[in-house]
Amino acid sequence: MTSNTARYPAKGSLATLGHLAPFLKPYRRQFILAALALLLAAGSALAIPIAFRQIIDLGFGAAGTASATHIDRYFLALFGVSLLLAVGTAARFYMVSWLGERVTADLRSAVYSHVVTQSPEFFETTRTGEVLSRLTTDTTLVQTLVGTSVSLALRNALLFAGGLLMLFITSPTLSSIIIVTLAAVVLPIVFFGRRVRRLSRDSQDRIADASAVAGEILNAMPIVQAYTQEEQESRRFAASVESAFRTAMARIRARASLTLLAILLIFGAIVFVLWLGAHAVMQGEMSGGELGQFILYAALVAGAVGGLSEVLGDAQRAAGATERLLELMSARSPIEAPIVARQLPPRAGNGASLSLENVGFRYPSRPDTAALEDLTLNVRAGETIAVVGPSGAGKTTLFQLLLRFYDPQQGSIRLEGVDIRELGLHDLRKAIGIVPQDTVIFSADALENIRYGRSDASDEEVVAAAKLAAAHEFIERLPEGYHSFLGERGVRLSGGQRQRISIARALLKNPPLLLLDEATSALDAESERLVQSALEAAMVGRTTIVIAHRLATVQRADRIVVMEHGRIVETGTHASLVAQGGLYASLAALQFDLRPE
Repeated sequence: MTSNTARYPAKGSLATLGHLAPFLKPYRRQFILAALALLLAAGSALAIPIAFRQIIDLGFGAAGTASATHIDRYFLALFGVSLLLAVGTAARFYMVSWLGERVTADLRSAVYSHVVTQSPEFFETTRTGEVLSRLTTDTTLVQTLVGTSVSLALRNALLFAGGLLMLFITSPTLSSIIIVTLAAVVLPIVFFGRRVRRLSRDSQDRIADASAVAGEILNAMPIVQAYTQEEQESRRFAASVESAFRTAMARIRARASLTLLAILLIFGAIVFVLWLGAHAVMQGEMSGGELGQFILYAALVAGAVGGLSEVLGDAQRAAGATERLLELMSARSPIEAPIVARQLPPRAGNGASLSLENVGFRYPSRPDTAALEDLTLNVRAGETIAVVGPSGAGKTTLFQLLLRFYDPQQGSIRLEGVDIRELGLHDLRKAIGIVPQDTVIFSADALENIRYGRSDASDEEVVAAAKLAAAHEFIERLPEGYHSFLGERGVRLSGGQRQRISIARALLKNPPLLLLDEATSALDAESERLVQSALEAAMVGRTTIVIAHRLATVQRADRIVVMEHGRIVETGTHASLVAQGGLYASLAALQFDLRPE
């Protein structure tokens, strides 16, 4: 994965969380309200020990009626403080939970929006399951941090600071002793905290690996079952899950040890100091109410430190998750729209002219092998070009360059005389329609699958495109017609039906340039006849480039371009190329003439 690691802190650093700031800034008002609620709750909690001291020293210390009056007054005050504590805590919980959900939703949307703009090069090196894991599991950890942990951390920090101040006010001597003992236990806690942070990232990586394995297998179930590899794939996934489990257990053991150590050392120090305090009361150096107040503040401080150690674990896990999300966000597509984009000339109604001049291209994953080399091709507006050649000749690569999924390392590609690198990506791809060899059907109904070609198309326009692609009849036979759910990846349709949906989608887009990547390869003879007739009508008024293996498609082309090893080796009509007796003649003998028409 491409990432700009120099922009971020070292791996595992809590400073990584600072990069969440842009997602938090829009909600300053909510943060202020949450802070006010937090101050109210923390202040109320810090006031409770004072009320207890007054009850013990003044209420029980007075006599007769005065004693009852004091007790009633202070218990009423204690109830009032408890009411404020309840209101503040509930308001804090609501506000921070809202913030957690809102920020997480924004983060997921931002990461997803960034990922879908990446070029195919990104997806050559990044597994889909890993991206999904980061969008779900990692963002959930960030949600826990923003929606719970940050609030608890601030609450515990306030209680710690306030409780510590009140401890010194109550008994400076005992407080000084407890501070020294607490300082002595910080180092082992920090040491274990670093280990938890490292293991948290490892755990998330293993979960992502398991998700990637599952996603790969679930998308290939027909092949898995056809080759009876269910048990093998189950074992492979189980091994991945076990690896994630072992890493998670190492993290849990380290975190449990951290919690045990923190609580044991901190409370041990507090018990020691309270033992000293008990002796001070017996010696008359402090009152029973003061000791009670000191005990409650000590408990608040200890609880706050224990809570902070818990929050630290959540923060460390969230830091690892944020780091992984930042890796996605820092990925930069090599295909970028120009700052000031040029516009295509107004459509003239006869398609678009296209020219490729000395184009050379090598895939980033295969830099030593030329996919296209010194390729020059000029296509007139309205012309239909058939591209043929053996596997690996560069036919599909040509389409990927036209759509600017990649940029050539040399040469240029011009659409209507404009270098496509000077066009906005949206404008370029809006001018091109494609019917790929591997049809993509979305988990939606037939109407929306065809409307994917042009989102603002009316139902009538969708139906017209379906009729043109010979898809209307079989769609009407579906249980709910155009509103029938087609299943994930179109599992409810045959290969030919999926192909016709894809053709209808491209026709609905109505682009000046149409790319057909073996658009009739999955059709039976009858469907091919229908679609071929529809495509011929659709080609009128537009430029068409078709990768073809069917003789009928090749013969109807204005020109045939023969490719081999990334170069154009022959150009002409079917008859002239057969007469030459070159590569095309061999292909025609091996492929075309053997296919029934």
